[in-house]
Amino acid sequence: MKNKFAIILISILFFTAGCQTIQKKTDEVVEKENQKYGLFVGGEVNKMKLELGAPSEDMINDTGNEVLIYKTKKYGVPCERRFEVNAGGTIIAFSSSGCF
Repeated sequence: MKNKFAIILISILFFTAGCQTIQKKTDEVVEKENQKYGLFVGGEVNKMKLELGAPSEDMINDTGNEVLIYKTKKYGVPCERRFEVNAGGTIIAFSSSGCF
């Protein structure tokens, strides 16, 4: 009985440590993603379009700024990157969800 309990306890510890490792690696990838695409903020929209191509969608938000949306999938998980562009063609904001 003691051996069974010890095996279960050790298994739970390995599983928990594995989940923390996966979460840490995912957080690192997300941080790199935000740093890479965050560099476009303050730059010209045409330069970004040359590098990323045409957006999947575009729209005008409530403040009158254009929002360019790039949608992709990685391992079946949808990723969405949004860039907000002011009237002068300068990127003023970036956000992403589901991207890793």
